[in-house]
Amino acid sequence: MNRPETRTTDPDLLVLHALRCAGASGPTRLGLVTGLAESDVESELIDLGVDGLLTRMSGAMPAWWLTDAGRAAHAERITAELDSAGAREAVRAAYDRFLVLNPELLDLCAAWQLRTVDGITIANDHGEPAYDARVLDRFADFDRRAAAVCAELSAALPRFGRYRDRLAGALDRAVSGELEYVTDSTASYHTVWAELHEDLLATLGMPR
Repeated sequence: MNRPETRTTDPDLLVLHALRCAGASGPTRLGLVTGLAESDVESELIDLGVDGLLTRMSGAMPAWWLTDAGRAAHAERITAELDSAGAREAVRAAYDRFLVLNPELLDLCAAWQLRTVDGITIANDHGEPAYDARVLDRFADFDRRAAAVCAELSAALPRFGRYRDRLAGALDRAVSGELEYVTDSTASYHTVWAELHEDLLATLGMPR
């Protein structure tokens, strides 16, 4: 049986889905998450807000988030996308492989944030470059296996391809010396991985 042709996710659904997975966010972050131009994100946010699917929090750093109607509309549309693409089985299989990798990623993040000195566990102040280099080597090995899961997902639904780009980009920046891109930035490897986890749950309609 042939799978229906997979089409690109509509921009408004990309923005709606990004808010579902990343939480309250502004246009700049949503642009990074979705791959859309910031001006296009702003246009989609306004339209979704007019439809009552989003609400905006004002302040020094304005952010948008889903209303109850927005969450309901998102769940309906993301399920329809998955089923129309005939991708549920492939995404579920990739999710099972994601779950195998997830504990390892959490252990790596703990190793990055903490280290043992004379039998005592202390916060990693990143004052030992050799230690950090060893952990980053382990991240690189992990990332090669994570890439295979991302490839499976993007083959099923192209919108998952953004995660491969974002994970690789975060690791490249960390290796280049921007250490916050391991665990401490909204664009860090850990944050992007957590968003992928939430995305898989939301796409499959599964509780955390």
